[in-house]
Amino acid sequence: MTPSSNKATDSGWDVELLRVLVSRTGTQVEAQWAIHPQLKHDLLPKEWQEVTDLMAKVTDIVGNRFSETLSNVDPMPPGHA
Repeated sequence: MTPSSNKATDSGWDVELLRVLVSRTGTQVEAQWAIHPQLKHDLLPKEWQEVTDLMAKVTDIVGNRFSETLSNVDPMPPGHA
């Protein structure tokens, strides 16, 4: 949450804990994810496995959907979503 988006708190700040990146090169679509190193360190092995399994599903869904959408539009230059 940013300070401007949270009117109730004067000292808000952003921390990126999780990121999903979908990139395209030609017709190839790749989805990746990343987690904040401290959060990864703090998770128990079982929790880390759960996160890994869930994020694999997320990147598959997002990557497939992005690829599907791209197949319905004119070709665009490589980029990120």
